[in-house]
Amino acid sequence: MTINADPQELAKFSELAHRWWDTESEFRPLHQINPLRLDWIDQHARLAGKQVLDVGCGGGILADAMARRGAKVLGIDLATKALKVAQLHALEAGTPSVEYREIAAEALADEMPGAFDAVTCMEMLEHVPDAPSVVRACATLVKPGGWVFFSTINRNAKAFVFAIVGAEHLLRLLPKGTHEYARFIRPSELAKACRDAGLALHDTRGMEYNPITRRYWLSGDTSVNYLVSCRKPV
Repeated sequence: MTINADPQELAKFSELAHRWWDTESEFRPLHQINPLRLDWIDQHARLAGKQVLDVGCGGGILADAMARRGAKVLGIDLATKALKVAQLHALEAGTPSVEYREIAAEALADEMPGAFDAVTCMEMLEHVPDAPSVVRACATLVKPGGWVFFSTINRNAKAFVFAIVGAEHLLRLLPKGTHEYARFIRPSELAKACRDAGLALHDTRGMEYNPITRRYWLSGDTSVNYLVSCRKPV
């Protein structure tokens, strides 16, 4: 089976792996938005006591937080060094009920179909060659009646200005080259991929940022960053 991953993307995130848990590093935006996305996921899925999968977990920022909300979490990624950082952090912080595996979503879907109450895939789809393949894998992995959550970046002129020119070059919130515009995904495209995978769309929210106050918030504006929640029909 061909692995749905870009070696350059994996190398890029592996090179920065030691900085995942530095809240003032290149990963500061992830730390800043984590409470927002965690609360949003928890409101839908009621994480306590649930079996949850985090696809593209990186250094474990979201996976760790969901485990602390009472979920039993498995985080998966193909960036070896980032996973080792996630495992080390879990040991050092004593995070309960979180494990990590180096495996592709598609491979895990073959191994554990319908095993999870909720599946999250945040800030990851825009980094893989075949995003719909990941969506299908997430749909396979979740139980009937379970929740699937995605977040990614819209593809339009505003998103190019804000997410690449602004965030990477002007404000330097992210390293240059973090994103490739051609891989951004319009909400309509993600919605179609979800429907084609047998998921029912439930909610879409935008995420906005004020560079002066350095504050993030959820809104109805999906023109740049946005989140999607889906359910698998029973």
